[in-house]
Amino acid sequence: MPLPQPTRDRILDAAEGLFFSDGIATTGVDSVAAAAGVSVVTLYKHFGAKDNLLHAVLSRRLESWTSHWDAAVAAAQSPRERLVAIFDAVDTFRAAAGPTQWCCFLATASERSVPAEGASDPVFDLVAEDTRLVTRRLTDLAREARCQDPERVAELLLLLYNGVLSSLLRGTPAAPAARARTAAWTLLDRELPGQ
Repeated sequence: MPLPQPTRDRILDAAEGLFFSDGIATTGVDSVAAAAGVSVVTLYKHFGAKDNLLHAVLSRRLESWTSHWDAAVAAAQSPRERLVAIFDAVDTFRAAAGPTQWCCFLATASERSVPAEGASDPVFDLVAEDTRLVTRRLTDLAREARCQDPERVAELLLLLYNGVLSSLLRGTPAAPAARARTAAWTLLDRELPGQ
């Protein structure tokens, strides 16, 4: 007989499933609590507020995504392969992640406005941090691959990556990560002739 899942994990799982299939704004904490099999009081005891719950869900997703990307980079055999490993990571992450419409970070960004100058929004800050981390890592990997303009290559790969995530929402084209991987190889063939 399996051990019961800890309360915090049940709440996070329920929130993730509801937030990113039904929408963050339309999902109330009462729905999350019911799906997790806990009271609203218990949910608030663990997270204090809906934004704190959303932040915890995104933090967990970012940690999981990073471990998939780390594994894909580690499995790559060359600097060029490490650079396009982001698309292998999308495939393994999607296979392991719970069902959601698309990227949780893009979904969150689509439902939240940019904070006013000087205002703080920890959830939006985490979304922005995700973008910075992806961009920085792609830039570093492009440098390792000896791209002539690592920042430009990182921007183009980020554009392909965002296209993959959007295609997952639209449901077309099929196999967007594989198609983006092919496009990335074409880009690298132009950027790194003879390598």
